[in-house]
Amino acid sequence: MKRLFTLVVISTLLFNSQALAVPKKPVVKTLKLITTVSNVDEFAGLVTSGTTIVVYGNKGDKSFAKGIDVTGKEIWNIALDNTSASIATAATVDSAGTIWIAGSTSLQRAMPTPSPSVSPLNPDNITAVPDIFTTDLDAFTLWSINPNTQALSQFSLQLASPILINAIAVNKDGLTAVGSSGAVINSDLLGKISKPVFIGSGATNFEAVVKAADGSMTVAGSSSETLSGKKLAGKVDGVIIKLSKIGKVISVVRSSAPKALRNWNSASTSLLLGGEVVTGNKIESAVTKFSNTFVPTWTYRFASSGKTFTSGSTYAFLQSKGPITQLANWSPKSPTPLLLTFDAKGAITGGYSAPVEQKEVLGLYFSKALGILCISASAETVSIFTLN
Repeated sequence: MKRLFTLVVISTLLFNSQALAVPKKPVVKTLKLITTVSNVDEFAGLVTSGTTIVVYGNKGDKSFAKGIDVTGKEIWNIALDNTSASIATAATVDSAGTIWIAGSTSLQRAMPTPSPSVSPLNPDNITAVPDIFTTDLDAFTLWSINPNTQALSQFSLQLASPILINAIAVNKDGLTAVGSSGAVINSDLLGKISKPVFIGSGATNFEAVVKAADGSMTVAGSSSETLSGKKLAGKVDGVIIKLSKIGKVISVVRSSAPKALRNWNSASTSLLLGGEVVTGNKIESAVTKFSNTFVPTWTYRFASSGKTFTSGSTYAFLQSKGPITQLANWSPKSPTPLLLTFDAKGAITGGYSAPVEQKEVLGLYFSKALGILCISASAETVSIFTLN
């Protein structure tokens, strides 16, 4: 009897230890639709100021911003530039709730009339006034919108050639916008724009920027050129670059996958990065948490079909197209938006999906008032989802 009792106790302990060793896999839940905000062709992005959702975008050659409530009801609508062609491509909100939108405009500079090879007859000696204007979007522009009055201010800086602004960040010291051609442009909160800094010689593209309290910056994106002596490893490498307050390169971290096309699409303030990895016909989302010295602390690769967005140290949003073993019930038949949550050690703690008709993920945004916002698009419209 004593021996039987001992065996029972041992069996029970083994069963319990095995049960504790294998945690239950999270079950994927459904994201909650908040509202539909725009058609796909016009949408560029969104931010929030308080409980107001601010959608910005472009109609033809004109840019706009509009405020809506959580039901989708329009509160206000502003044309950002009534006088010239413009495009709005990135936005952020400062601590006072002021909305900052970055993009490009044309300053419509008069161009000199070419001198003819043969002088035309001009008996009255009339000087012709040039009536030819350039409409290239080659001026970097910031718009600020007062959250209470919707008063609009515009600030521009002429550039030598057009660039595409992909991201902008703000802190108490000012704003930093980044984009194509390795462009980094700083401005103070009064709209005084500094001369751009260009990292590389044109084959570098930045899609994310994080500003630190000491004034330094982390920018992330892709590059197919040598940067600070670090050579290209794949076809295109994902790059993470730390810059000083004035834009001087402090360090460069680049991906090392040979023959791959890599890009970092997003970076959070806690250095959780999301990006794309394309190797041959294989497309994956990369989600990696970096330390303050840019050492990976944990990382994942997921089969996907597009960009990957991150927020804080907890969330990643991607267009998943394959099973994820850490989830109990996830094996999509077609690419489907999926929000993943992680704990401090990088373990996947939850999954939340949008409807299958959502064909593309467009962004991930955290609002103090509204919570986590997942932005995705169907064939025609843009929708905002959140957690149930």
